Amino acid sequence: MKQNICISDYDYPLPEERIAKFPLERREQSKLLLCRDGRVSEDRFFEVGKYLPEGSLLVFNNTKVIRARLVFYKETGARIEIFCLEPHDPADYERAFAAKESSEWSCIVGNLKKWKDGPLHIDFELSACSCRLSAEKVSAGEKEQIVRFRWDVDLSFGQLLETLGRIPIPPYLRRESEELDNSRYQTVYSKFEGSVAAPTAGLHFTPELIESLRRAGHPTDEVTLHVGAGTFLPVKTDRVIDHRMHTEHFEFSVSTIRNLIAYDGRVTAVGTTSVRTLESLAALGYRIVRDGEPDPERVVGQWEIYDIPDGLDGRELLAALADYMERERLQKIKTSTRIMIMPGYRFRVVNSLITNFHQPKSTLLLLVSAFIGEDWRRAYRYALDNGFRFLSYGDSSLLIR
Repeated sequence: MKQNICISDYDYPLPEERIAKFPLERREQSKLLLCRDGRVSEDRFFEVGKYLPEGSLLVFNNTKVIRARLVFYKETGARIEIFCLEPHDPADYERAFAAKESSEWSCIVGNLKKWKDGPLHIDFELSACSCRLSAEKVSAGEKEQIVRFRWDVDLSFGQLLETLGRIPIPPYLRRESEELDNSRYQTVYSKFEGSVAAPTAGLHFTPELIESLRRAGHPTDEVTLHVGAGTFLPVKTDRVIDHRMHTEHFEFSVSTIRNLIAYDGRVTAVGTTSVRTLESLAALGYRIVRDGEPDPERVVGQWEIYDIPDGLDGRELLAALADYMERERLQKIKTSTRIMIMPGYRFRVVNSLITNFHQPKSTLLLLVSAFIGEDWRRAYRYALDNGFRFLSYGDSSLLIR
């Protein structure tokens, strides 16, 4: 692992007008930048199948963005925004969304200084009945608050968020969420609620395009990683090694592991969240090789992937994981990861990557640099010079190692 990487070396000028504030009318009409062996060219995204490595497996992150922003108003008129990050009690997403009457969440609170004590309330009408959602601070962390929500209507917390919450579009869009964001800041294959940010590389796909790729010999598979708000955070320490990564929860099946083994050397990750999930699998495989079991209760540490010996390849590590799951009769495993992929990392699972254009000085840009080396500068320069749209609602790229 390289110790002396400085985030200032991963900066580039991004004019405000190049940030896509809204999606295109049609998802698949976005521009597609192609980067392979240092050569850069462009096309439209609906033509991506022409450039994918032959017979490659496409792996999607099927997480679904929740309406995680709740806006309360005090009697004084002060606006307090509560951004639900992840469940605290119950800590499991499924049970938290199914909870009735009460649920505690780890939250970021906007205008916190105006919320000194006492509960906040949202009064609303449902089926001609008056209802109330209340929020109360339970405890405070370094950046986050534990907030207990209570409500007096026969709805689950997930249904309450659908009724009262707002889609948490990225702060760099500098606008309030609108009705179109409810559908467009969501992939067409999203299934499992839990993300507070979209896996945006997947926003370019339509059901028709996915089906055409399958017919062309590109099978698909899915993992679930719930994207956290930390994906928006810039690296604020100059030395990358001093940056603390956020934790994200993910889930995978034994059938997916077997699929990855079968397509070894031909795996295309759709998005950086899929990359982080797939490369975290290698760390779990190494735990089995080293310790005999994957210990899914323990988060995959920030630097753990760098501990894997060079002599172990992805196929061996995935095979160890699949064999363990079948031996223990486990169809799925839920765990979490905090890995940070930066230049110098040896990828063991992912061979090509579909991804959008990322913010300067971000961990996602570091991941892209780790994937294609210094070619990232040529790719981003081309994108800036040729009218590409940047960030979540922007255009896409296909990067092939």
